[in-house]
Amino acid sequence: MKLHLTLVSHKLCPYVQRAAIVLHEKDVPYERRWVDLADKPGWFNAVSPLGKTPVLLVGGEPIFESAVICEYLDDVFAPRLHPPDPLQRARHRSWIEFGSGMLNAIGAFYSAPDARSHEARREELRSRFVQLEGAIDTRGPYFAGAGFGMVDAALAPAFRYFEVFGALGIAGFFDGVPKVRAWRDALAQRESVRTAVSDEYAQLLAGFLRARGSELSRRIEVPT
Repeated sequence: MKLHLTLVSHKLCPYVQRAAIVLHEKDVPYERRWVDLADKPGWFNAVSPLGKTPVLLVGGEPIFESAVICEYLDDVFAPRLHPPDPLQRARHRSWIEFGSGMLNAIGAFYSAPDARSHEARREELRSRFVQLEGAIDTRGPYFAGAGFGMVDAALAPAFRYFEVFGALGIAGFFDGVPKVRAWRDALAQRESVRTAVSDEYAQLLAGFLRARGSELSRRIEVPT
């Protein structure tokens, strides 16, 4: 039986991107349903008990939380994005959790209220990239070598923030971590990653960052 899949999405949610990337990598047909979390439609709370995106509707049955959605998709649809070996699979899941922590650290960075906390959060991000540098397979271009996997899908949305940061004049995060830089560049070129967001993503994120009233907001270069 062919399943009808709907991905309930918010345009700036990085966790939505994870699910969209996995769906694309598995070539699974689905429809996208966008919601505004500041003005949630009545039906949304019924399918999202946590009030968050993403939600995957499988024939009308809701699955929420991106990690659960991605695991479900990997169980049901080929090709498998997790390694077959149980130990390596557990290792990869550990680095996926690391990626979730990185998204939290990015949020703390762009929300830091003053220069001191801004620099502290920036150094925290840099230290995380140093940790990643030692974990990436030297063969590249992806986390575990030539094959794209679930860790790649999980970290790609985090790396996407830095494209927008760079365009706004906030750069230098990848100095001294060449494997991370190369991995980030390879992910940015992959079709599943490029198409995981709407065409207006960069513009929306830039506007969101400028409106935060944070130290980063004040440092963003004014377009000429």
